[in-house]
Amino acid sequence: MTASTQSPAPLRLLAVHAHPDDESSKGAATMAMYAAAGVDVMVATCTDGSRGDIQNPAVEGAPHPKRDMAGARRLEMNQAARILGIKQRWLGFMDSGLPEGDPLPPLPAGSFALQPLEHAAAPLVRLVRDFKPHVMVSYDENGGYPHPDHIMAHRVAVEAFAAAGDPARYPGTGPAWEPSKLYYDRAFNPARFRALHFALEEAGLRSPYAERLAAWLEADAEGHTPPPGTHTTTTQIDCGDYFEARDDALRAHRTQVDPLGFFFAVSAEMQRRVWPWEDYSLIESRIPATFPEKDLFAGLR
Repeated sequence: MTASTQSPAPLRLLAVHAHPDDESSKGAATMAMYAAAGVDVMVATCTDGSRGDIQNPAVEGAPHPKRDMAGARRLEMNQAARILGIKQRWLGFMDSGLPEGDPLPPLPAGSFALQPLEHAAAPLVRLVRDFKPHVMVSYDENGGYPHPDHIMAHRVAVEAFAAAGDPARYPGTGPAWEPSKLYYDRAFNPARFRALHFALEEAGLRSPYAERLAAWLEADAEGHTPPPGTHTTTTQIDCGDYFEARDDALRAHRTQVDPLGFFFAVSAEMQRRVWPWEDYSLIESRIPATFPEKDLFAGLR
């Protein structure tokens, strides 16, 4: 085969998530869309999810998750990855759980959120150097919401993006590779929730977003709009055709997701009409970028 007839190497996307199920509630339609278009998509799952509580009443009495939550969630993750058409790797850390109480109890010894940063980031640096993503996606510095494992997932993603291209750092984890772009996922974009809320009300349907919007309104000194996020949306991916795949992947996480719950309050059809995008903030780019973007690989094609 001559050079002129060779197919170009596929673009590669790596999404870093804290637990199994996070990949299906944040950016899943984007990943499914890119995977269907020939992009090599991988999810790095930082923890085993072993401390997740059962959130689905239909699974309350199931013996497997009660006996082995991590094993049950591994099977769920495999099914979700198949639905989305993506690859997935475990980074091998123990779920920290979500501490509750006043004062908060200490996190379990050895859990992900307590690891020294270089120890926690090393498996991800190895994966970046092996998979060679052009684009990485993770959470903002608040973890999307302040779960200790989400915050640590943010920290290791930022560390790996910065360090993987430096051959002097993390010796023994493979040849250096420098990703081009780092995005934060904006699954909790207030503008999206507001648009869906009003669409439900106009249709005469009950909105599950009223309480969330009220909390945002209280946080706004003017009292009439949700406060702006720390990071503004730079990039919207039109992926509405893959909302059903996203929902099916989320339902695959049976222990963690109630199929009659919050995530499924708005039909895929209504979402396509009101907000057919998933939203991201471009945080760092090693190539020139022009906003707004409609493609995570803008500038790389």
